[in-house]
This record gives sequence, C-alpha cells and structure tokens, in this order.
Amino acid sequence: MRLTRNPNLPDLKHTLGEARLAGDWVRGRLSVDRLARTYPGDGRTVMVIPGLFTSDLRTASLRRALRTAGYRTHGWGLGRNMPIKADLLERLDHRMDVLQARESGPVTLIGWSLGGLVARAYASHAPHRIAGVITLGSPFSGDARHNRAWRIYELVADHKVDAPPIPVDRSVKPPVPTYAIWSARDGIIPPKAARGEEHERDGHIEVRCGHFGFAASPDSLEAILKTLSGMQAG
Repeated sequence: MRLTRNPNLPDLKHTLGEARLAGDWVRGRLSVDRLARTYPGDGRTVMVIPGLFTSDLRTASLRRALRTAGYRTHGWGLGRNMPIKADLLERLDHRMDVLQARESGPVTLIGWSLGGLVARAYASHAPHRIAGVITLGSPFSGDARHNRAWRIYELVADHKVDAPPIPVDRSVKPPVPTYAIWSARDGIIPPKAARGEEHERDGHIEVRCGHFGFAASPDSLEAILKTLSGMQAG
C-alpha cells in the first residue's frame, strides 16, 4: 500500500533529518566571530525564550552569539518552557520588572518554537515593554494541529493546543515589529505555519536548517543577526 503524504505536516525525511543537530552546533560555533563582525549589534537588550520542554541551557549557543555581536543578552529565567499556564503573562511581567531594573529601554524578544508563541503573546500583552519580536520556527499561523508537536503538547498540557488559558490569538500580529524565521527543512513545524501570512508579521527570512538547529546553525544565526541589524537600522 502506498502512503500518502499529509500536506499539512513536514515531510518525513525532514523529520528524520533532525538528527543532524550536532553538525549544526559545530558549524554554528565556528561561524560566530565572522557573523558578529558582519552584523554588529547596537547594545540593545535581548531576551531569548526557549522551545517546548527546554530551558535557557538549550539556547546558550544563541545567546553567546548575540553577546559576541554586542547585544545585552538574557535567558528568560523561568525554567523549562512547559505547556502554557494561566499565570504565564504575570510571571513574564515579574521577569521584565527584574530585567528592566538593570537594563534601560524596551526588550527585543527572540522565541524558538513555543517560545516564539510566548514572545508574540507577551508583546501583545505589554507592547510598551517590547521593542520587537523574532520567532524561530514558531507555529503562529493556521491550524494549531498542523505540526508534529501538538499531540505531545496536549499529552502534558491541561488544555487543548488551540485553547490556551491566556487571552491570545496566535495569528494576530503584536503591535511591535515582528519577524518570522522559518525553514523548509523543519521536521516539526511546516513552513506555512512558521512563515505566516503577510498580515501576521512584518517580514520573514527562510533559512536552511532543521527545527532543532534554529538556536545553533550558522544559517539561522546569520538570519537572526541580520534581522536584528535591520530592526536597529529601522
């Protein structure tokens, strides 16, 4: 019997290809100095929000690259990013209180996968505190079940993936500059969901990495630094 590919999900070959993560990390580490010289930062404050079930430890390479480029960089400081709870925005408010007591001005959020959805939700909740949002392979567009992560999300969460316990619409663009970085090689989130429609973000960049490479691959690091550079120029 011939298997029919589901057009709403990433190609299985890309899902299996997520095993190339180690190579992405090595190449990313070797490219940091070059990319930092090419896209120097302006010293703005950046906070990186990790993906589902991961913590700040998983975004250490990305934050190291941002610091090398000249950004004041922080993790989100809230432990593992588990399925959304009703107090998420309140917890982020407290984190921002601490961060902005040390750093002046609004913060740019970079969110990976679920972290990008969190970043968009918080930017809509408190736009006066946020300078901009960059999402990395985040499924903010279309059906929330058109990806390979929703079942495991619902297995752990106390709500349906399309009914989070906070007042947010995934597809509504936050009232701050919002950019999507996505990949046709993503084995977890399909390109259409992470790229979004024109009205759902201000711009997008395609990269060549798997879902687990967004926080480490040289192509993704370059896209992030390029986007940040464009945001500061604007």
